[in-house]
Amino acid sequence: MAPIDPHSFTDSAHPLTTHISLTLFFDFPSSTISSATLLSLPTPYIGPLTLDTRSLSISSVLDPLSLSPLPFSLSSPDPILGQSLSVSLSNQTQILILSKTSPSSSALQWLSPPQTFNKTHPFVYTQCQSIHARSIFPCQDTPAARVKYAAKLNIPRQLSAVMAARHVERRDPLPSEAQGVCDDSVWCGDDRVVEEFVMEQPIPPYLFAFAVGELGFREVGPRTRVYAEAVNEVLDAAAKEFAGTEEMIQVGEKLFGPYDWERFDLLVLPPSFPYGGMENPRMVFLTPTVIKGDASGAQVVAHELAHSWTGNLITNKNNDHFWLNEGFTTYAERRIVEAVQGEDIAALNIGIGWGGLVEEMERFKDNVEFTKLKTNQAGVDPDDVYSRVPYEKGFQFLWRIERQIGRSAFDDFLKKYIATFKFQSIDTDMFLNFLKANVPGIENEIDLKLWTEGTGIPPDAMEPVSNIYSKIVSLANEFKLVGRMPRDDEVADWKGQEWELYLENLPKSVEASQVTALDARYHLSESKDYEVRVAFLQLAISARCRDYYGEVEKTLKEVGRMKYLRPLYTALVQGAGKEEEKVFARRVFTEACDCYHPIAQGVAEAILAKHA
Repeated sequence: MAPIDPHSFTDSAHPLTTHISLTLFFDFPSSTISSATLLSLPTPYIGPLTLDTRSLSISSVLDPLSLSPLPFSLSSPDPILGQSLSVSLSNQTQILILSKTSPSSSALQWLSPPQTFNKTHPFVYTQCQSIHARSIFPCQDTPAARVKYAAKLNIPRQLSAVMAARHVERRDPLPSEAQGVCDDSVWCGDDRVVEEFVMEQPIPPYLFAFAVGELGFREVGPRTRVYAEAVNEVLDAAAKEFAGTEEMIQVGEKLFGPYDWERFDLLVLPPSFPYGGMENPRMVFLTPTVIKGDASGAQVVAHELAHSWTGNLITNKNNDHFWLNEGFTTYAERRIVEAVQGEDIAALNIGIGWGGLVEEMERFKDNVEFTKLKTNQAGVDPDDVYSRVPYEKGFQFLWRIERQIGRSAFDDFLKKYIATFKFQSIDTDMFLNFLKANVPGIENEIDLKLWTEGTGIPPDAMEPVSNIYSKIVSLANEFKLVGRMPRDDEVADWKGQEWELYLENLPKSVEASQVTALDARYHLSESKDYEVRVAFLQLAISARCRDYYGEVEKTLKEVGRMKYLRPLYTALVQGAGKEEEKVFARRVFTEACDCYHPIAQGVAEAILAKHA
């Protein structure tokens, strides 16, 4: 066996699936989905075919034409990869697999009515990146295997569904289409409805996504709707925050070429969503924490929009090359932000990113493999080593190339790169070969091997150059050196990003009295901007300001975004003499974990297991 991906059982000698047709029956009382998965291969195939699964019960594998069973076996579970499903084919081009998800499926979060905004109906949503599609249906769960798909979702009639695919229709169920996932009488119950979708462009499996619940929407542009739970204040706030989306799409098209996905809709999820955003094509998933009331949340939308070109059109072949998705997208996001919001805002964005990169070097000082762009993740759970390194070091690498050859030449290069590799999955060497072929002599000006395979931050990386960035950093330095807080007139026009940058640049060894004084003056612990609140609470924990632990607990219980959970839990339990904090962190996690997505639960558990 020759795997093509350290995180998949997919064998390089086997054909790759080209199309998947899914029939899904949602059973909310049991938190399970029964599915019929029809996998299509490019040509008839004789021999074993290996698929990825995790926590799935497989009831049968069939030849869809004859409905005769095909021999199959499941491996024993691997804690990272799940189980391989090996099917013996004898000249088939298609196989039909009947399976059922576990209530603990790592991709799915089932929310009971009390966990939703309206408190009346349940809700379920997916998060398949990095390797969680396999916990919904059997597949070759690697970005190297791009697939088109069709899906029929049978759901309770009072709910509706959205998908990262084109909506075909909402209709009554038909008795002939259940495909064995349940009895026809159950499939066609009076209280059921079918939502049908199709994805006509080949995507990596981690971009498979749906949400089912009581959903509403607002139109915010000619190709954009904002969806959320059907709560007017949430929908109105989201529509206001993301009103400038169409302008950003047009800027993206000018920079990177045509937008190839037809629609760019947004779904604001419940607060438990574990990421800031997820770039699911046609239907970006967002955390409600990006709705800040000042349109600055649009920067997360800019990042997910940029993925429409870098990540979704061109995809990393596997997670060892994740920087190809995220470094390019961070660069593209900042170009869009610069065009729409100005150079100063883009510089703040770069400065916050630089601070984050420096922090990650400290986090991985005992495991420097994960400070590289091109990593070796064999035997490692990608969720455990998820970090800002591929984003920020990747951005720095591309920014370094831009500075070397000039922005105009780099823009031409980017457009050519996207046009050349669109709808393909590539690795670092393919990118570097393309770079050297199109920018002759670049390897003599920039140490490409050091940048992609070296550890740490290369010497030719740089902080942003901008007046506002320099002013904020110097104010933070004054606080460090002489304890001077900024005056009201110096911060009068600061928004969340300015405060985030300021707090990020304060020393972790700040005195408890200074933390209290800063908060008394500027009320940072109560900020509605979670970036500011969490940055402040990290300082408060470092200074052992136990007065703020109530606010820490409240924050850990009201959001499930890993960007906030990881630093807060880590600050509580890392280091010597923190027995009281460790007990506190364990209690809060025990009380909050049911509200976290399974991916976030795993990350928080790993932090507590390591330090507490």
